[in-house]
Amino acid sequence: MSRYFTEDHEWIDVDGDVGTVGISDYAQGQLGDIVFVDVPESGKSLAKGDEAAVVESVKAASDVYSPVSGTVVEGNPALTEEPGLVNTDAETEGWFFKLTLSDVSELDTLMDEAAYEAFVANL
Repeated sequence: MSRYFTEDHEWIDVDGDVGTVGISDYAQGQLGDIVFVDVPESGKSLAKGDEAAVVESVKAASDVYSPVSGTVVEGNPALTEEPGLVNTDAETEGWFFKLTLSDVSELDTLMDEAAYEAFVANL
């Protein structure tokens, strides 16, 4: 499995042609206590950069963008009941949605973990 990051602080884990998407630990820290998450429904087609989900915290509401193009196969149902999972486990159990990638070459435009750490260090 490979993990990639966007400059908007989304991550995507890729296993075969399925990607699991969430926001980075850095992003959840910037948002503060998360109180609501709206994830996309299965079957929704997304283009790279499309607004895919919404996350609301005590500080602000933010869109979560799709890091790649594809079709949503599952939204994380746990976030409806427990949006704080994003705060406690942003990069594992707090994932937002899974999608089938339609163009794996789009991953080439994303950062690997080392590049993302360097990016965040310069913010």
